[in-house]
Amino acid sequence: MNVILMLTTMPDTTAAEKLMSAILAARLAACATQLGAVRSSFHWQGKIESADEVQILFKTSVGRAQELEQFILSHHPYDTPEILSWQAIASAAYGQWVNTETQRPIHV
Repeated sequence: MNVILMLTTMPDTTAAEKLMSAILAARLAACATQLGAVRSSFHWQGKIESADEVQILFKTSVGRAQELEQFILSHHPYDTPEILSWQAIASAAYGQWVNTETQRPIHV
């Protein structure tokens, strides 16, 4: 079963935890894993910059991946946030769990 892994970086743990909580509450991801502190170096506005950041790896369904990306874009503090995603083959049980946990709530 296919799932989507989506990676982003945040400026600090507080911002990372806030984003993770909001995404999980919206059921845009079944799981969010804070991978820890990293030091990133990158080209930005004609210079090479460096920053301490926190990586987050989200696990979501194929059907919710676009919404997750849009949510990250609209809630991220960076002008151009890193958002990388790729499809992975999950075990049947894990893939089913991801799909179940990312279903849109049914309003009756």
